[in-house]
Amino acid sequence: MLTVSLHKIAIHAPIGLYPEEKITGNDFETDVDVWLPDELPWPFMDYSLIYQVVSAVFSWPVETLEALVQGIYTELSNHVPGAEKIRVAVRKLHPPVAGVVGYSQVVYEK
Repeated sequence: MLTVSLHKIAIHAPIGLYPEEKITGNDFETDVDVWLPDELPWPFMDYSLIYQVVSAVFSWPVETLEALVQGIYTELSNHVPGAEKIRVAVRKLHPPVAGVVGYSQVVYEK
């Protein structure tokens, strides 16, 4: 099986549950892995498609990491129907919680 990945996609977006997050925005990182069937000749996937999907979903009016992950997964599934598995991880860097936290993360793979 061939895996095409794009990791640490950095995006700043006004996404979050709190009103101030919609004004100041948050910094996010996204990792995407797409597993393609093992066929000859080798399958090809333009990884710029992954970036286009991720950046498009970050422009949607969503509030949660779960909604971002679901949107990215669904859009990639639609754009790469032959994928055997897709893994999406979205991290919010330095989330607004009490204490020092590097990031919060939601991951989905299927």
